[in-house]
Amino acid sequence: MTDHGLDRELLVELITKEVLSTLAAQVDRCDSAEGVRKVVVNGADRVAFHGDASEVPIDMAEYIDHTALKPDTTADDIDVLCGEAEQYHFASVCVNPSWVKRAAANLRGSDVKVCSVIGFPLGATTAQIKATEARQVIRDGAREVDMVINIGALKSGDHQTVLTDIEKVVDSAHESGAIVKVILETALLTDEEKVIASSLAKRAKADFVKTSTGFSGGGATVYDVALMRETVGPDMGVKASGGVRTAADVEDMIAAGATRIGASAGVQIVSGNEGDSGGDRY
Repeated sequence: MTDHGLDRELLVELITKEVLSTLAAQVDRCDSAEGVRKVVVNGADRVAFHGDASEVPIDMAEYIDHTALKPDTTADDIDVLCGEAEQYHFASVCVNPSWVKRAAANLRGSDVKVCSVIGFPLGATTAQIKATEARQVIRDGAREVDMVINIGALKSGDHQTVLTDIEKVVDSAHESGAIVKVILETALLTDEEKVIASSLAKRAKADFVKTSTGFSGGGATVYDVALMRETVGPDMGVKASGGVRTAADVEDMIAAGATRIGASAGVQIVSGNEGDSGGDRY
């Protein structure tokens, strides 16, 4: 490894230690709204909404990516999804690549964006394939892409492969003005790996870090959202996805520092009824 590589690894290690020690000092547990507010009460500028961190906005639709990613999703399902997104003014609809053209046609002229997924849900395709997939969905009408990192490479300590993987998708998307959300799959990672992955996404100039696909047995927690926010700082987006079922869940995630929520239960959430997002599974 070159001296430059050693310097980079040392920097990641130092960032990890600093973030984890800071978070541990700020809150004993981060599994409730009150616990999260203890994390952010002295640093409301880290929460990407206007006002004090404890004053969560009532109108939550603008935070939600209305999602349909089941393998058996039909054309009718996409039409309903888009109609609901327009009606409730969600931030975007998130669909598999094969449905991007239909979603874009449904939403033409509206303020709802089309989002699609890259390397989903395993993240195990090559960086070049992910970059090509990103360009294709953008040509088809997507303005946002949610990519899954190379999880195996991260857990193997191959940080350069993870960085290159993200950079190629970011370059492909940014050349067309689309934004990139980087899915970490936090349920499979240690705290140290979450910090490293968030740091690499920031270094690659991604626009968001995102918790989960919903396909790996775990979703967003307020602790993970707070940890990711602490790592990337105030200027990068954080998307909480998986297990966000109620308005109270959304409030907790926003208080932790989330600026976007991935949910299939968006209608139930904004109308005050409980739902089950299942991450981006549905």
